[in-house]
Amino acid sequence: MKIDRITLRQVRVPLKAPFETSFGRMSRKDCVIVSVYSDGIAGYGESVAFSHPYYNEETTDTIWYMLEHFLVPALVGKEVTSPEEVAVLFAPIRRNHMAISAIETAVWDLYAKRSGLSLAHALGGGKQEIEVGVSIGIEPTVDLVVRNVERFAEQGYKRMKVKIKPGFDIQVVEAIRKRFGDELPLMVDANSAYTLRDIPILKELDHYNLLMIEQPLAHDDIIEHAALQLEMRTPVCLDESIHTLADARHAIDLGSCRIMNIKIGRVGGLANAKQIHDLCLQRGIPVWCGGMLELGIGRLHNVALSSLSNFSIPGDVSASDRYWEQDIVIPGIQMVRPGVLAVPTHAGIGHEVCEQTIERLTVRKLQGIT
Repeated sequence: MKIDRITLRQVRVPLKAPFETSFGRMSRKDCVIVSVYSDGIAGYGESVAFSHPYYNEETTDTIWYMLEHFLVPALVGKEVTSPEEVAVLFAPIRRNHMAISAIETAVWDLYAKRSGLSLAHALGGGKQEIEVGVSIGIEPTVDLVVRNVERFAEQGYKRMKVKIKPGFDIQVVEAIRKRFGDELPLMVDANSAYTLRDIPILKELDHYNLLMIEQPLAHDDIIEHAALQLEMRTPVCLDESIHTLADARHAIDLGSCRIMNIKIGRVGGLANAKQIHDLCLQRGIPVWCGGMLELGIGRLHNVALSSLSNFSIPGDVSASDRYWEQDIVIPGIQMVRPGVLAVPTHAGIGHEVCEQTIERLTVRKLQGIT
């Protein structure tokens, strides 16, 4: 297929409620929607970086710059046989994984639509449904976190992820366990807020029957996480540390984690995400799909990826109404029963993209690049 033209739109969407992690509080999401066209068919991708460089070095503005000046010019006008060729085309570019993912996922959607395949089928996924969890941000009080857990438990989410930071950790977990007991599937996410000096605090978490602790140490560390895992019964899960297939292999070899979070944007697209999934499957490391407050396009890419066999832990692939009053896909992503999403069977991402809604939310546009 020849890539005829590409359109970029930056959209700005208010969150239904602010979302706080150890590195900040968000009340809106800015992202870039990439539309890639071939023979009148459009494939859609969505950037997942935040407006600030606190999760990693990329931001909405750096993604726009990379797309406009490097990635789009390199792809537009090219003949593409398979989406995997996009990763090869962009291989000389260092990092900028979220920018690459925004355009690579659009090519996957386009390829699947032209082939008459669902995106899940194009990736090799076999699940018809996936179980989903929910991510709960830091709140001003422990009681507010517990209330949020109650609300999402009533909605049927299969796993609760609670954000923690130093000074807001043990008491949160203890309160949740006191309210719900050990039966509630519960994990915590530290977003790199701790160091090895905090081992005594982190080891206290072993008493609360957690599924895992996600990325407790530095965002670029693999070695110290291995030392921490030796000290803890609770499985360590790596997120920010894993950018490439080599990172994943090194982490497994060193014993740095027992579980891995795969985020499409963080690893540079669906092709790379699938490679990491396959490696973890071979090495006996269960994986799950992490979220980045995606709108419907990015969320549907996550659903398709989660249909692969080794995604055995419910991911952060919640319904549209978790974060948004109105999504940019029609219909919005809804649970077919409590805690379960259907994997779309229609071609591509499987839902219609609402161009009218995107245009209403657009704050910057670069149209019809050829």
